[in-house]
Amino acid sequence: MMQAAFATGIDADAPLEVLDVGERPAPGVPAGWTRVHVRAASLNHHDLWTLRGVGVRDEHIGTPLGTDAAGVTDDGREVIVHAVLGSAGPGDDETLAVDLHLLSEAGVSGTHAEIVAAPDRNLVPKPAGLSWSEAACLPTAYLTAYRMLFTRAGLRPGDHVLVQGAGGGVATAAIVLAHAAGIEVSVTSRSEHKRQAALALGADAALAPGGRLARRADAVIETVGAATWDHSLKSLRPGGVIVVSGATSGADPPAQLARLFWRGLGVLGSTMGTRQELVTLVAMLETTGARPHIDSIHPLANAGAAYARMASGDAFGKIVLAVGA
Repeated sequence: MMQAAFATGIDADAPLEVLDVGERPAPGVPAGWTRVHVRAASLNHHDLWTLRGVGVRDEHIGTPLGTDAAGVTDDGREVIVHAVLGSAGPGDDETLAVDLHLLSEAGVSGTHAEIVAAPDRNLVPKPAGLSWSEAACLPTAYLTAYRMLFTRAGLRPGDHVLVQGAGGGVATAAIVLAHAAGIEVSVTSRSEHKRQAALALGADAALAPGGRLARRADAVIETVGAATWDHSLKSLRPGGVIVVSGATSGADPPAQLARLFWRGLGVLGSTMGTRQELVTLVAMLETTGARPHIDSIHPLANAGAAYARMASGDAFGKIVLAVGA
């Protein structure tokens, strides 16, 4: 048995009411998988959606939550756990696999626990220069932001990116990584506090929602959806692209097709990233000295407070669970 955070049921309106921390069976270790003793795990909104019942079957209730972790294998290796599971997709891109799923989905035990099991190929060496908490931030939010910025948008030093909704995990990651790569960063947020925090993190300009940019962006990092979609389209230079990995304010805004074709704009979807992109992300952090921005760290036993912090919308950066010694 092990200690873990898990759902006792499903509650779309009050997800924190069905969160519990207690003993759960330790995961089995199939052939080709490895057991990892978790040292730190980070939270994502995916975890709240699970509590709300998104993508959950009744038989999966009680499965430990969490997609992100860093820890130690039985043979002493320090690793970061790549969260993406499934068969190889087109071009060996696992994010395009028809059976794409993550740790904590489809009955697979998640990372908000003392022990997690993962396929051998999903283990990426953790550099000594990254703390456990920093390493645990990478597999979802930072990997998603890396793929959006560099693989999907193809941004290069000197380009200009608009990041909508500063403060969220992916948005904050995009600020950190784009700044480290020499990309001009503009952000938006309803919160003056979060705008100032974004500037301190390396953003070049921080605007209220709908604010006018000093120059049009080459790309927009879009995780907000309906509330910012019109502004995202109007902020792009001709030929620019919006990269979408979420839609927290609504997934069906007016498409504005005339603007899209007349100005040659692109809209690209993006989900998570590949193991190789995670390896490259880790190397980028080692080379540049950039580090994930952490909002707060909580012990696993106090996971309820961590989840409440995320649900409040007040966090700026990643929320981390400290798990093992």
